[in-house]
Amino acid sequence: MKKKMLLLNTTVLLGLGAVLSTPAYASTIQDMESQKSQIQNQRQDVQSNIKAASDELTRLQAEQDQMKAQLERLTIAEEENNKKAQKTEADIKETSKQVEQLEKEIKLLQEKLEKRNDILKDRARSLQESGGNVEYLQVLLGSSSFGDFVDRALAVSTIVDADRGILKETKNMQDELKTKQADVKSKLASLEDMKAELDEMTVQLAAQKKQKDALAKELKDKEAKNEELKASLQSKDSSLANEQSTLEQNIKDQKAAEEAARKAAEQAAKEAAKKAAEQAQKAVAAPAEKADSSSAKAEAPKASSNDVAPTSAPAPKASNVVTVGNRWIGNSAYVFGGGRSQSDISHGLFDCSSFVHWAYSQVGVNLGPLGSVSTETLKHAGTQVSSSQMQPGDLVFFDTYKKDGHVGIYVGGGKFIGAQSSTGVAIANMSSGYWKQKFNGRVVRI
Repeated sequence: MKKKMLLLNTTVLLGLGAVLSTPAYASTIQDMESQKSQIQNQRQDVQSNIKAASDELTRLQAEQDQMKAQLERLTIAEEENNKKAQKTEADIKETSKQVEQLEKEIKLLQEKLEKRNDILKDRARSLQESGGNVEYLQVLLGSSSFGDFVDRALAVSTIVDADRGILKETKNMQDELKTKQADVKSKLASLEDMKAELDEMTVQLAAQKKQKDALAKELKDKEAKNEELKASLQSKDSSLANEQSTLEQNIKDQKAAEEAARKAAEQAAKEAAKKAAEQAQKAVAAPAEKADSSSAKAEAPKASSNDVAPTSAPAPKASNVVTVGNRWIGNSAYVFGGGRSQSDISHGLFDCSSFVHWAYSQVGVNLGPLGSVSTETLKHAGTQVSSSQMQPGDLVFFDTYKKDGHVGIYVGGGKFIGAQSSTGVAIANMSSGYWKQKFNGRVVRI
């Protein structure tokens, strides 16, 4: 009897073990675990790519903002330089009118002088013919009476005063002529300088316009790239959502399958135990062992919270005048007469002399009133040294549209930093090319 019961119990256990260890279920669990692992790895890759794309998107947006700001500066510079060009053109026209008027006045003076010369010649000839050129004593001694003496003395005095007046007026007219001629020459020289400045300005405006157009095209290209990047991110987000949904559904289905298998195993065990009990005639059936070999629950992927938003590094503090202006490279524009107000400085709008003044002010050196700073004032602001002794921080001067028309700060290595008309604040090479040709050898040490 005991042998029969042992055999039946063994049969029940083997039947239950067969139900719970079916190869099909084991294979499904392994496939699901492998699939889950693959999807998790894929999700991590996608999330990493999305983060990289997001970082690139942020960088591009910052670059776009910077370019938009530069375009705004160039637009302001173009407007201000156009105003300067119009004013210069008006000054040229006005100076031309003044020159024409001075030429007319000079012509009239020349005609008057010719008439005065004729009068003096006539007076001299008349005096000579009437004896008026005799000595004053001879006039007195030669008088025949007191009345004749008075008449002769009065006549001589009147003639001398008249001649003296003519001579004095002639001298004044000659001096006035010289003054007006010098004034004409000065105005003509000023006119030539203004014309040269206007020509230089026209070239620089064209260069600035070209730079503006190039930046506009670059901005448009980057915006297109930005849109493409956004579309790519959206596609990745959609793909990630689909994969996540598929993963969740697979896990749900697997849990349902495992639950169904567990219940089926329990039911089979109960039926086998019941049958064994009936056959064993009231034998105590061993409690069915619950299948647990495939009950591992899929763990939901945990989102990482370790990512820390990048922080921008603090702006480097300017240590000296050579490097203090680097902050404006790529963030400034050249404006004739610019940089002499806080608004201009805030927007990075400088000309060469105002930039030098600003740079030195940042290291505690005052180069005179900002409103009147120019290349002329700067070349007398320090001590002139030989170009062979040039060192970083010295002011270097260039002959552009006029003598000493441009100034910058030497940074070493044959280069200088300054506000250039076509680039705004930039570092340029003065050891070759254009700036080498324009460098006039003037070096001023502050």
